[in-house]
This record gives sequence, structure tokens and C-alpha cells, in this order.
Amino acid sequence: MENTDKESKYMRARERVDELKKFYGNLTSYVLVISGLALINYFTTGFGYMWFLWAAFGWGIGIVFHAIKTFDLNPFFGKQWEKRKIEELMRDEEQNNKWK
Repeated sequence: MENTDKESKYMRARERVDELKKFYGNLTSYVLVISGLALINYFTTGFGYMWFLWAAFGWGIGIVFHAIKTFDLNPFFGKQWEKRKIEELMRDEEQNNKWK
């Protein structure tokens, strides 16, 4: 029993590390690509029209949603809510089966 508990904890930790790795990879790509686009924009138009901001804004929205998912910042249906709901349903099921 203890061995499976350790394996379960390891798997959850591994999944969490993978989520963080993907987020930071996405964030690093965002910074590098948007910086490159800003340089291209500067050298071509001298910031006369800052078109790179459109790409920064669009991709930035994706980064925000990725951060909300990765760091469980959703106040309504985040991982903590899921955990509480699962525990509640398991308790209800246990009580219902107790009397059968």
C-alpha cells in the first residue's frame, strides 16, 4: 500500500513538473519571439507603427490562460474545487452504500 502511495505521489509530481516545464517553455518562446518582432519592427519602420504589439497581445492572452491553468488561479472551477467535489461525492457514495 505504501509503495503505491509513493508511486502515486511521484506520478502527480512528475505531471506537475511537466506542466511547469511547458508553461516556462511557452513563456520563454513568447519573450524571444516578441523581442525579435520588436527589433524587426524597429529596424523597418522605427516604431512608426508598432505592429508587433498585435502579436504580443494575441499570444499574451494565450500565456495568461496557460498561467491560469498551470498555477490553478481559476477561482471557480480550479483543481482545489475539483478535489473538494471529488471528496464530497466519495463521502456521499460511502454514506449511501453504508445502509445497503
